[in-house]
Amino acid sequence: MAVVNSIFRPGLFQGKVAIVTGGSTGIGRAITQELLHLGAKVIIASRNEERLRAAAEEMRNEIPDTVVKAMPCNIREESQVEDLMKKAVTEFGKIDYLVNNGGGQFVSPVADMKTKGWKAVIDTNLNGTFNCCQQVYQTWMKDHGGSIINIIADVRNGFPGFAHTGAARAGVENLTKSLALEWATNGIRINCVAPGPIYSPTAAANYLKNSLDVFEEAKKYIPAKRCGTPEE
Repeated sequence: MAVVNSIFRPGLFQGKVAIVTGGSTGIGRAITQELLHLGAKVIIASRNEERLRAAAEEMRNEIPDTVVKAMPCNIREESQVEDLMKKAVTEFGKIDYLVNNGGGQFVSPVADMKTKGWKAVIDTNLNGTFNCCQQVYQTWMKDHGGSIINIIADVRNGFPGFAHTGAARAGVENLTKSLALEWATNGIRINCVAPGPIYSPTAAANYLKNSLDVFEEAKKYIPAKRCGTPEE
């Protein structure tokens, strides 16, 4: 059984329905586990269907008497995102929370970055977030309200080695501000969460041989001299 160290009482979100993109690994999985602990029914979405379904099964076993549903979705594709939102409403009757955590990037200085790689990261991290926000609004939240959380990154001082995701995350931050103003009268609350360096096995695997250098370099600038964990 998974131990969820939460400051909130179990069942606080009883009866609520949440969608977490990128919910099978890393930060997204930790968010999903917290929501399950709080009593929410959670839909996790990502492109990797096999890993997604395995994660859902593991969490059902780890946190008994909870509801977590795997729904494969490529957030780059508007039609797939629309289908995700409609399926969520059909199966669970509503969408209270959307956590836009899905995304990805790779280590590369701008001088060596291919246009294809740049576009892929922008399309996932910025356009994918836009797709999810727009479709959850049109499908449910326009008439019923809700809460949207966009997971970005601490890019205040630039993001050397990750300029593609730095640009995308900065775009999401401004998008969030715009949507907060446009959708406030619909009862929609939308915020960003910008973590510092978070170590997880998935993140390390994504960066391959560079992972140790990336995380070790980050520690130099962190007062605690360690990276954060997904649960934090």
